[in-house]
Amino acid sequence: MPLDYDKLLNWRPPEVRQKLARKDTILYALGLGLGADPMDERQLRFVYEKDLLALPTIATVLASPAFWMKAPEFGLDWHKILHGEEAFEISTPIPAEGELIGRTRVAAIVDKGADKGALALIERTISEAQTGQTIATVKSTAFMRSYGGFGGPSGPTPELHQLPNRAPDLTCDAPTLPQAALIYRLSGDYNPLHADPEVARQGGFRQPILHGLCSLGIAGHAILKTVCNYNPGRLKSLKLRFSLPVHPGETIRTEIWVDGSSVSFRARVVERDVIVLNNGLAMIE
Repeated sequence: MPLDYDKLLNWRPPEVRQKLARKDTILYALGLGLGADPMDERQLRFVYEKDLLALPTIATVLASPAFWMKAPEFGLDWHKILHGEEAFEISTPIPAEGELIGRTRVAAIVDKGADKGALALIERTISEAQTGQTIATVKSTAFMRSYGGFGGPSGPTPELHQLPNRAPDLTCDAPTLPQAALIYRLSGDYNPLHADPEVARQGGFRQPILHGLCSLGIAGHAILKTVCNYNPGRLKSLKLRFSLPVHPGETIRTEIWVDGSSVSFRARVVERDVIVLNNGLAMIE
């Protein structure tokens, strides 16, 4: 079934209200591997209710609609939709608990051609329910294989950040647990690709894979640890491109370049020496 450009572009998912509890904030951080060292008091601030802080990357999972592009009215084969890029910008510190509202829209549908597919640029604004104050803006790019060539606009597309042409200034290794995807999915992404071996095999993977947003969160933690001294208020924005999936149990090495307030980064799996996150840029203060 061909892509219905007008239906996708004009559809607005219902707003999502989320009562963020301290347990949710803690569970998200545990899903990224924080708390592995019970004596590390800097990490404890994100996984223990005493003076609890929220990780900035939690913005990517807050007040988010379900995988709405899977709905039958769009006629899309969800197996052909990949998470290509992700970005977020923090407007005010994310609370560890509270009621939030997420409003999502399709900002653009880009036709890359019949042989290249199409892109859906999706934007979500997260605000505090009582005051209406914007907390964060999250932008995602969905790559829709086999849906190009419908005659839509060919751009614009998000600008790709180029990494510095020098050796990384810093590196940070993060081993992941074999059950990492099973923990992380409790933060809201229940796609069976990350839990069910049979679904993973149908998708061409030898085992369930780690969520891309979990890999993003691990890289964000590396930046928070190595550049921001675990001060979440310093990380203002982040964007990246997903390159390859991670298998739970692998080690993610984040390679970091620091140029003033601009922090470039990418991440690779140590065991396979493959880049899994690329063209990353975080802005700090």
